[in-house]
Amino acid sequence: INSGMTKRFKVAFGKISEFFQNTYVQLFGGGTALLKLSDPENILESGIDIEAQPPGKKLQSLFLLSGGERALTVIALLFALLSYRPFCILDEIDAPLDDANIERFVKFLEGYALHTQFIVITHRKGTMEAAHVLYGVTMEESGVSKILSVKMSDRLIKDAV
Repeated sequence: INSGMTKRFKVAFGKISEFFQNTYVQLFGGGTALLKLSDPENILESGIDIEAQPPGKKLQSLFLLSGGERALTVIALLFALLSYRPFCILDEIDAPLDDANIERFVKFLEGYALHTQFIVITHRKGTMEAAHVLYGVTMEESGVSKILSVKMSDRLIKDAV
């Protein structure tokens, strides 16, 4: 069992690591990122370290990055892991991002959404503007929620008329 798990983990880790590096470069517009095993001799008990180098900075631990850099790095890791799953719920993943990073994140998400379905919970206008369908929850009276939905394609057609 251990040898089978080790073999499967190595294959998955290699693919996820490669996709993480590519995704990181896309989100940051350059730089490099690595996933490393903390104990390569004992794969099944090893931790995983993240090293990142945003464009123009030196290679460093995830903990030494700014809040926005950490958020984008973890987003890159999330999408690397999603290469194994076609559906994802993202709960305010964009909260720590500024407007420039929201724009880059949304462009990346739009490309990724061609083969993955996303439900994104957000308060950020830039992220909402990129959605195909918006759902809102309101409370018209105490304890009674109402769900509203807008298909953005319908809204765009009405706006154009």
